[in-house]
Amino acid sequence: MPAIPKGGTVAVTGSAGFIGSWVVRLLLDKGYRVRACVRDVNDDNRCAFLRNMPGYASGRLTLHSANLDDPGVFDDIFAGCHGVAHVSHVSNYNDQDYVKMVCDHMIESVNKSRTVGRVVVTSSIAAVISEMDLNEIERRPTLYEDRYPDELNERRTPDRQGYSMGKVLAQRTFSDAAEESGGEWDAITVCPADNVGPIQSAHQKDMGPWQHNVEMMLTGKYFQNGVYRPWMTVDVRDDALCHIGVLESVFVKNGERYIAWSTDTPKVEEICAMIDEILPEIGHATPEVTDNHPERHQAREAEFRGIWAKADLRNDRIRDLIGIEFRPFEVSLRDCVESLLSVASVKPVLREGFSHHV
Repeated sequence: MPAIPKGGTVAVTGSAGFIGSWVVRLLLDKGYRVRACVRDVNDDNRCAFLRNMPGYASGRLTLHSANLDDPGVFDDIFAGCHGVAHVSHVSNYNDQDYVKMVCDHMIESVNKSRTVGRVVVTSSIAAVISEMDLNEIERRPTLYEDRYPDELNERRTPDRQGYSMGKVLAQRTFSDAAEESGGEWDAITVCPADNVGPIQSAHQKDMGPWQHNVEMMLTGKYFQNGVYRPWMTVDVRDDALCHIGVLESVFVKNGERYIAWSTDTPKVEEICAMIDEILPEIGHATPEVTDNHPERHQAREAEFRGIWAKADLRNDRIRDLIGIEFRPFEVSLRDCVESLLSVASVKPVLREGFSHHV
């Protein structure tokens, strides 16, 4: 399928969210028309910031209430659109039938539109690396688009791995449906990593794990990551640019997926300390990282960290496709911290002798 036309119309699900809102904002910056889909347009806590974006006053940005669970809710929204960025989460990844149902009715709306030429589906690195047996990382350490979790592992069940399984299911459901359309539209998947960067609305500090993790660090307490995995980061703005680049590209093919990550892998304790290093003016009191893993896991900490240290993160494909240069993690962390202070009024724990600036 052809790329979306310059100045074309793109529907974005999950537009009030962390990633989705940056897709909206950067699409507008590039001259597109955007139909921002949110759960409730009358919820000012989540939507007021969208109305303040350039393009809303002129009508180039429009807001639409759309509950993912309601079949047909996207029929009118997708009609006349050239592309769809499906960024929104479903409400229950453990129910794979439900995940499939949401995909199916969205696909029906795409087919009815007769105008949508490309759908970008937001997946996750969980669809690449989420393993029930961590030794799979050691056996298959190259983390790139062709890698999938071990789907034959008998412990890979929805109650344990519902998120990862749901993301893989959505990718395949959309690409299979696009194939069945006879080439009327295609579906490309973006697998983002751990998104860090500036929030655009106060509610977003609680709408994703990574910015909330930074908030916890600021307010004086943080827990060790699961199985001692380092963060595998991407700036949320770069993630949004990857989504847009895939919408625009003439080189992508139906069913392909692209990983969006910088390949930076900072450890939790390094991130806590880094806040004071990059923004010493705050006077942040760096917290001790709490290790709440069971003792049997703590005893294997060195082993787990050693496995993750062997992971070889690759982003060659997305860099070659759209020419992106990912921001370094220090920039993402700095901008995340400053936005938490200025947009969400987070009050960090300070060392003696420092006071809050506002």
